Amino acid sequence: MTDWPEGATLAITFLYYKDLPKAEAFYRDILGLPLVIDQGDLAKIMQIAPNAHLGLVDEARGMNRWQAEKCVQVCLRVPDVDAWHAYLQGMVGGLSEMFVNDAIGIRAFVFRDPEGYQVEIQSVTRAGA
Repeated sequence: MTDWPEGATLAITFLYYKDLPKAEAFYRDILGLPLVIDQGDLAKIMQIAPNAHLGLVDEARGMNRWQAEKCVQVCLRVPDVDAWHAYLQGMVGGLSEMFVNDAIGIRAFVFRDPEGYQVEIQSVTRAGA
């Protein structure tokens, strides 16, 4: 048995942006994520789920820099993926068709945020997925 220190109470994944206000507006106004921690011109922490958060960082002020090639995907699991697909029609660029991945039990679609990060919206298609 290992004596681990007390575990995390909050999870934040940070993404880096050239235009922080535009990224904040997208996640707040289009995806409906609430701003829960406002770090001014440095970062905006948006809540995805009770203990999961997305940190939007001004790349000129943060610890890392914006990269043209994105290797991160933001995934939101929702109860009704079809309703989200219909809602986002005409609101986001590059909206994919709906797809099913039976191997992992999801139905999903993807699109890109204003600076190129891929966002996936998915629902489960079977128990345990």
